[in-house]
Amino acid sequence: MSNPARRGGERCDVLVIGGGPAGSTAAALLAQHGRDVVLLEKDTHPRFHIGESLLPCNLPIFDRLGVRDAIHDLGVVKPGAEMISDATGRHVDFSFANGGDQAFSHSYQVRRAEFDATLFAHARRQGVHTIEGMRASDVRFDQASSEAACLIAARGADGTLRQFAPRFLLDASGRDTFLAQRLRLRAADKRNNTAAVYAHFHNVACRQDDMAGCISIHLTDDGWFWVIPLRGEVASVGFVGNQAAFKERSGAPRDLLFQRIRSSPTLQVRMSDARLVSEVMATANYSYCASTCWGDGYMMIGDAFAFIDPVFSSGVLLAMTAGMLGADVAHAWLEDKAKGRQLARRSERQLRTGMDRLGWLIYRINTPVMRQMLLAPNNRFRMRDAVTSVLAGNLRGAAGLRLPLLAFKAAYHLLSFASNLGLALPEAAK
Repeated sequence: MSNPARRGGERCDVLVIGGGPAGSTAAALLAQHGRDVVLLEKDTHPRFHIGESLLPCNLPIFDRLGVRDAIHDLGVVKPGAEMISDATGRHVDFSFANGGDQAFSHSYQVRRAEFDATLFAHARRQGVHTIEGMRASDVRFDQASSEAACLIAARGADGTLRQFAPRFLLDASGRDTFLAQRLRLRAADKRNNTAAVYAHFHNVACRQDDMAGCISIHLTDDGWFWVIPLRGEVASVGFVGNQAAFKERSGAPRDLLFQRIRSSPTLQVRMSDARLVSEVMATANYSYCASTCWGDGYMMIGDAFAFIDPVFSSGVLLAMTAGMLGADVAHAWLEDKAKGRQLARRSERQLRTGMDRLGWLIYRINTPVMRQMLLAPNNRFRMRDAVTSVLAGNLRGAAGLRLPLLAFKAAYHLLSFASNLGLALPEAAK
C-alpha cells in the first residue's frame, strides 16, 4: 500500500466498517448527533444473512433509531420461544410476557436481507454517507496525522482504491473481524466449537395458538434445531451441532441437513410436507472474543468484537447494543478523549457482562441437567420467569428477578453435583 499519509485520505469524523445491524445502528445514531459519518459495506443490500430471530430488548433500540414501525411491517410477531426434546418429546413454552417486564412482551422474526437493508437505508436517510461494494483492506495507525485516528484503505468491487482518515474508527465488520485479526486480539473460545447448516422451507407446520410466531428449539443428542416462521408461509430451519455431529458427514450441506431432519422425531413430523425454497448453506459457529474491544481512536462492535453460539437468538441484540454503545463512545471521544476512554471501559464491561449472562446458559445447553431444568414445567421461586428474562435479552438482569436467576444457577449446580454422584434427579428437575 502506498503511503496514504502524504495524500491525507478522505476526512470524516467517524468511519464505520460494516453495514450490518451494529454498523448501521452506530452510524445512524452518530449522524443524529450531527457527526460526519462514512459507512462502508463490502456487499450490496439486500444480501442474505442468518440470524432471523430478534429479542424483545431490541425494541428500545428500534425506538431510539425511529424504525420500530418499519420493523413491525416486515416481521412476524414473536411472543416467545418453545423448547422441544427429541429424547422425550417434552416441550415447554417461554412466553416473553412472563419475563418480568410487560414492555418486552414480544419481538419479531425477520428476513435479515430486508431487516439489514432497512437499517442501512435508515442510516443513509439520517445523513450517513453510505458506500456499498467497498471492502476495507488495510489499516495504518502509525501513519495517521494528528487529526486522524488511523488511515484505512478500502477497495471497491471494480478494484478502485480509496483512502479514509477518520477521527474515530468503528469496526463493525462482523465475523471478518477486520481489526481483531490485524491487531492479533482475537482468541477462539474452545468451550463452544459448533457449526450450522440451514435453509428456508415452505409449508413447515408452525404454532397457530397464542404462541404463533414463536421460535422453536428442538434439542437433539448432539446439538439443536431452530425453526423460525417468516412472512410468506416460509420458515428458516437450521441445525447447530458439535464437532462430532459434522465430523463424519459426507456429501453436500443439503444432504447433511435432510439427514438430520429425518433423524429428529419431533421435527420430521413438522416437515413431512415441507418444500425447500432456498439454497442450503453451512457455516462454522466457532465462538471467539477479542481481548479488548477498544483502543486509541477505535472500537470494535458486534461480531467484530465477539461471537457466541446463537441458540438464544442474541446476535442482533448484541450487535445493536454494541452499535448504540459504540456511537456513544465515538461521540464522547470526539468531544473529550478522556471521557471517551472512560465510556469505552464502561461499555466493554457492559458488553462482557451481557455475554457472560447468556454464555452461562449457552455453555451448559447440552448438559442433561440444564436440558431437564429448561424443560421443567414448574416456576418454583420464579426461576422460569428469570430464565425467560434472559431469553428476552435482558442483559443487565430484570429488577426483581436477579435472586430467582441466582436460585436457578444454584439449583443447576446442586443437581449437577447430585448427578455426578450417581444420584437420581428429583422429579421437579425432569
